[in-house]
Amino acid sequence: MLNPFDWISHTTSLLVGEAQTWVFVTLVQPVLYHFHLMVDDDFAYDGVLWFLAGLLQIALVYAVLRPLEALRPLEVWPDRRAVRVDVLYTFINRLGLINLVLFFTLQPAFDSLQEWFRLRGIDNLNLDALWPGVTDRPLVSFLIYLVVLDFAGYWYHRAQHQIQWWWELHAVHHSQRQLSLWADDRNHVLDDVLMAAFFAALALIIGVPPSQFVALSLVSGALQSLQHANTRLSFGWLGERLLVSPRFHRLHHAIGYGHELGHQNNARLYGCNFGVLLPWWDVLFRSADFTTPLQPTGVRAQLPGPEGQGEDYGRGFWAQQWLGLVRMARHLPGAQRTPPANRTPNQAV
Repeated sequence: MLNPFDWISHTTSLLVGEAQTWVFVTLVQPVLYHFHLMVDDDFAYDGVLWFLAGLLQIALVYAVLRPLEALRPLEVWPDRRAVRVDVLYTFINRLGLINLVLFFTLQPAFDSLQEWFRLRGIDNLNLDALWPGVTDRPLVSFLIYLVVLDFAGYWYHRAQHQIQWWWELHAVHHSQRQLSLWADDRNHVLDDVLMAAFFAALALIIGVPPSQFVALSLVSGALQSLQHANTRLSFGWLGERLLVSPRFHRLHHAIGYGHELGHQNNARLYGCNFGVLLPWWDVLFRSADFTTPLQPTGVRAQLPGPEGQGEDYGRGFWAQQWLGLVRMARHLPGAQRTPPANRTPNQAV
C-alpha cells in the first residue's frame, strides 16, 4: 500500500505525464515535423515537462502570494511599473527556457563525462544510497538532497557577493527596490546560466534523480518567491530559524546591511543572510542577522550623491542586461577601471 507521499507523487506523475504527452503530440510535434527538427524530439519532450511544471508553479505561487501582498503589504507603492519587468524575468526563468538551453548545450558533455567514468568503473555518488532503506523512502531522499543542495547554495550565494565582477552581475537582482513575489527571478541571464550549470552538474555528481531534480527546483522556486513577497507575514522566533522568511531575506536586500562591506553591518563580511532556503548555514557560519530593523532595499550605487553614485542599473530588461555586462567588464581582472557615463571622475569606483 502506498504511503501518502508516494500516492501524491505517483498521481502527480501520471497527470503531468499525460499532460506532457498531449501537449507534445498535439502542439509541439507538428511544429518539429514542419521545420524538419524531429531529431530534437527527445529534447523538446523534456522541455514540455519543464514548461508545464513552471506554468503550474507560477499559477500556484500567484494564487497564494498575491492576496497576501494585497491584504498585508509591507510597502505601498504608488507606481508598480518597476515590478512589471520582474514578471518577464519570472516567465523566462520558471518556464524552463534557460534550463532548456543549458540542457541542449551541456547534456552531451555530461553524457560523455559519465561514459568516461563508467568505463573506469566509477559510479555517480548517490547520497541517498549511503543510508540503508532511504532509496525506498522518496520523502527522506528528497530532504537529503534538498539540504545538501541548499548548503552548496549558501556558499554559491556568498561567492556572488565576494567576487567583484560576479557581484556586478548579481547586482541586477539586488537593484530592484520594490521587492515582490516576482523579484526572485530578476537576475542577469549570464548569472542564471552559471547558476543552472553549477547546480545541474552538482545534482548529476551526487546522483539526484531527474524527477527529484524537477521537484527540488519547483519547491525551491516557490519558497524563494515567498521570501521576496511584499507582505508582513511573520514566521515567529522559531520559524525564522528553521526556514528563510520574507523578513530574514529582505534584510539581505537592505542597502548598507545585506550586501556591503563594512557599512554599519551587524552581519559579517560582504553582507548577511545568504541562506537560500535554510537559515541554519547563516547561523553556523556567523552571517545571520535576526535583529536589525527592516531597511530600504536596493544597491547603494543607485542612490544619488552624496550617499550613492547615481549609477543607472536600467529600468527595462535589455537595459538591465546590458548594464550588468558593462559593470562586470569594468571589474574583470586586468580591466581598466573607467567611471560610468553618469558619474563624475571623483565618483568612480
